Order: sequence, then C-alpha cells, then structure tokens
Amino acid sequence: MSQHLAIINVGSMLSGSLDAPRIDADTIVATDGVISAIGTAKDVAVPDDALVIDAAGATVVPGLRDNHVHPVFGDFTPRQSTLGWIESCLHGGVTAMYSAGEAHLPGRPSDPDGMVALATLAHKSYAKVRPAGVKLEAGAVLLEPGLTEEHFDAMARAGCRLVGEIGISGMTDPLKAAEMAGWAQARGMKVMVHTGGASIPGSSVIGADFVVAVQPDVAGHVNGGPTSLPLRDVQRILEETNARIELVHNGNITTLGAIVRLAAERGELSRVVIGTDAPAGSGAQPLGVLRVMASAASLGGVDGATALAFATGNTARLHDEDGTLSVGQAADLVVVDAPLGSQAADAMGALEIGDTLAVAFVVIDGRVVVSKSRNTPPPVRGVHQVGAAPSSGAH
Repeated sequence: MSQHLAIINVGSMLSGSLDAPRIDADTIVATDGVISAIGTAKDVAVPDDALVIDAAGATVVPGLRDNHVHPVFGDFTPRQSTLGWIESCLHGGVTAMYSAGEAHLPGRPSDPDGMVALATLAHKSYAKVRPAGVKLEAGAVLLEPGLTEEHFDAMARAGCRLVGEIGISGMTDPLKAAEMAGWAQARGMKVMVHTGGASIPGSSVIGADFVVAVQPDVAGHVNGGPTSLPLRDVQRILEETNARIELVHNGNITTLGAIVRLAAERGELSRVVIGTDAPAGSGAQPLGVLRVMASAASLGGVDGATALAFATGNTARLHDEDGTLSVGQAADLVVVDAPLGSQAADAMGALEIGDTLAVAFVVIDGRVVVSKSRNTPPPVRGVHQVGAAPSSGAH
C-alpha cells in the first residue's frame, strides 16, 4: 500500500533552480518517498490517507545540501568531541551532505593503501547509516604521495565518488595533484581543492595558481577556511577553470558578499555552491547553511530564491544530482518561514535582510523527520500537521 504525504496552503514554493526559481503552486504531494504532484489545490488531488502538513502560508523549498563537511563515522566528531552534530544540522534544514575528507579520524593513515581503505570504509559505512535520516556521501579520499591509478580504480569500484580537499593532506605538489585529479575525474569522482589560509596543522596556504594547475571540480571555501582568498584569485579561478566556487560558514563573511557580487557581475551565479566546513575549529554549525544563504542574499545583493539555489540545485548539479522541487524527484522538503520577530513578511524576504530562517518541518523521502526545529527561531505562521486529509480531499 502506498504512503502519501501532502503539504497544503503553501504561500510560496521555490524550485531550487536558478532558471525557474518560483513555482506557481500551493500544494505538493509525495507518494512512496517521491514527489508525485505539484500544483494548485483545485488541480491536485490529495489522497484521503495522506499525512497532511498545513503550511499556513509558509514557504516550501527543497532540502538543503551542505557541500563541505568532515565526518568520521556515525554522528560523532572527534574534532569537537561532539555527538549528534549531523542531526543538529537536520534541524537547520539540511537533508544531504558531502564529505570533503575524513581528515579528523584519530591516527588517520597517510600511506596509499590506508587512504584507500579509509575512503572505502567511510563510503560503505554512510551508505548503510543515515544519521537522523540525513543523506551523507562520504569516502572522500585525501591525496597522499604514492597513490596510483590502480588505487583510484579500486575506490571507484567500491563506489567512492569524492576526492577530499587537496591541500589538507600530504599532497602539495600541484603537478602531481593535477595528475591524480585527472585519474579521479576520469573515473567520475568529484575533486575539491582547499583554498585560502591553512586550516589545520599540516595544511597549506593555497591560491589561484594551485587551483588553476589542478583544475578541480570545486574550489573549496573561497571565502576562507578560515582565511579568504584575495578577490583577484577568485576571479582567476572563474576565468581559468570550470570549477564551482564554494562559500562556507567557517570563513570570512565580508568577502562572501564580495564574491557573490563578482559572480553576479560575471553572470556565473550557477557556479556558486554552499557548505559549512563543519566540524571545524569554530565547531559544528547546525544553522550554517541557513546563515550562508542569508549572508549571500543580504551582503551579496541577490534575491532569496537565488541564495536558496546555491544550497540546493547548484550543489546538487555539482554532484550530478537534481536537487530541485519537481515531479519524480525524492521528496526531500523543508517548510520554512520568516522567524518570529523578523521585519520581513516571508522566508525569502527574511534571507534578503540577513535573518536566519525558521524551519517548521523537514521531510526526507516523504517522511517527516523534524516537526519543530530545536535550533531555529519559531516561524511567524502556524505551520502544523493535521493528520489525514479531509474526507472530501483537495479539489
């Protein structure tokens, strides 16, 4: 028997796509974890047995994606001796995460076979375990001298799809890093380069020269991890590579705004993605993605729907996924609103003045996993679950 979920009385619906950011709809239905209908109440039939969320005029958006995390195993981080940090991020609307390397494992191996073993183990572990339901792509190999094409063959066979931040491990030669990056990309793996100042002992200061030499898929935390690149280096990356540029919470917020403005001036907002770089020296940031979105909109001069796309459709496309609200996609949904006390009238207006959104509900694969965020302010609107649909259904 199919399982249905419906969200009704939606005030605004955002697709997560820069091309068509707003959806003219007030009702969304999911069947067996997949979006099955989007439209207006008069056109979309809500099944009688559906679990119904009344959005009360709030906003529905795709689940947020954090492009830059450093997990180890399960929901524990030894970097901050913290349990439950991934679940805390779920309460900030994050439904998917991507590892930038399992660098914080105590005694992390640095020999080639050890690195392959760690990446494979992390990938397979998180493929079976979703902390609090969050979809975490792990197994991001950190490059070390001695890795060969055969090592990348082994990782690709195991399903590993990521190369962690080049620059936080032992690989510092840009020419050798470029060779390994090419091996990885030829096997469908996405490559990230650390940029900016050193973040942990053993990491390097990396500027545009290194990034241009390596030609990665993403230049990590260009606004700082924690120290920012000069704006001229970001411009070189945009001009001389095809890499996405990543904005993170654990960085320079002033530079973040300038980078967004630069990307807008160049017509390259589609290359902007969002992460947190958590858990880092500044800790885990459960609301980090929401805060970067708010900073991008309020300091970068883009509208809220564009800032949302950075953390949804843009990040998903980097990983060859969809990440938008559309029929046939996974029902990973977040009901957000202006936070209580905000000067803004709605969620996107709140982003544009720099407010942290209120998260009212989070849905993963059509199942409610958060019905009241423990970390965000409460919403202005009375979003609530009403149980089964009215017997007459929606017309």
